[in-house]
Amino acid sequence: MKKLWLWCLLLGVITAQAEEKESNSDGVDYLELASLMLKDNNLGRAEQALSQVDLSLETVDVQRFYVLSGLLSVRKGQHQAAIEAFGQAKQTGPVDAVIHVYLAQAAYAIQNYPLVIEALDDAGAAVERIPSIYHMRAQSHWLMKNHAKAMAVMDQASLIFPEESGFMRRKIFYLIELGMNSTAATLGKTYLQQYQADAKDYVAIGNALRVSGDLNLALQFLEKARLMFPSNTDVGKSLAAAYINNEAYLSAAKIVHDLALTDNELISEAAELYRRAGQLFMALTLNGLIEDQSQKLTQRLALLIELENFEQAAAMEQDILRVRIDQDENIKYALAYALFKVGNYSQSEHYLGQITDTQLFQKSIEIRKIIADCEAESWRC
Repeated sequence: MKKLWLWCLLLGVITAQAEEKESNSDGVDYLELASLMLKDNNLGRAEQALSQVDLSLETVDVQRFYVLSGLLSVRKGQHQAAIEAFGQAKQTGPVDAVIHVYLAQAAYAIQNYPLVIEALDDAGAAVERIPSIYHMRAQSHWLMKNHAKAMAVMDQASLIFPEESGFMRRKIFYLIELGMNSTAATLGKTYLQQYQADAKDYVAIGNALRVSGDLNLALQFLEKARLMFPSNTDVGKSLAAAYINNEAYLSAAKIVHDLALTDNELISEAAELYRRAGQLFMALTLNGLIEDQSQKLTQRLALLIELENFEQAAAMEQDILRVRIDQDENIKYALAYALFKVGNYSQSEHYLGQITDTQLFQKSIEIRKIIADCEAESWRC
């Protein structure tokens, strides 16, 4: 009787343990909990909940476990782990189209572009009305050097979403990257007319053409942009950059000078452009308006030497020491040169003796030779 009672008790314990294990120990639905934690962006608790799931139980939705694991990895930026989790979810059976999209995004993040295309293909018709999908597909083809396919995707997207300007815009940059600048310019004009483009669009296309080396087309776009947006700073800067690339320094100087009227930080750049254009006195005038004393004196010393006004350049010595820019060896050499030209050889030697830069050191040797000759036979100088 006693043995029978013990057997019944043991059987009850085993049954209770089995039932407890069947319900994940405490009756909590950890998959549902993980899903809620993900929705609240509580990633730590979501991960903890998933760690409690016993995949050996027949009642567990294994596919949902891998889907949630993949989504957690996406949120944590662990793209390879997300790919692996979504892959395991797909092995258990068909998954929603959105999971294929998440898989494509994770693959794109680690530059696995063939997998991006495969995942988007698997997503099927469910994503045909999502514009961003076409951008991802096109860029993946582009980065795999499938240029024709990338542009075909953009053409297809433009037909499906005629109101979306981004597809034609991207195609323009593809054409520029391929060196098809005239085609890009023609399409660019269509784009600017069709979508009522703003200054940023003009600047983007103009800059892309400038970087490609087609300065004439770049200037056409940016000059038109300046007429349409005369007060836009970015347009002015981009147009000036195109003129600089074209070595039209005076045109660039005038544009930057206009911009400097409202942005004091551009005064030194305008002065430098006037210097390059040979307008040294204009450069010197603007230099006087620079607020940053280090920048002002550095540029002024160079301008005075270029103007061969060595007396004023040499007279800058105390100001240079005051703002402590004499540690720059280019400044030391320029000051030494000015002092040499006005006949202050000892002070010139003082600065020349501190120069260690290889190129400047060679120039210093030449000046020292002349100084030695002048000191030996002053009548020659």
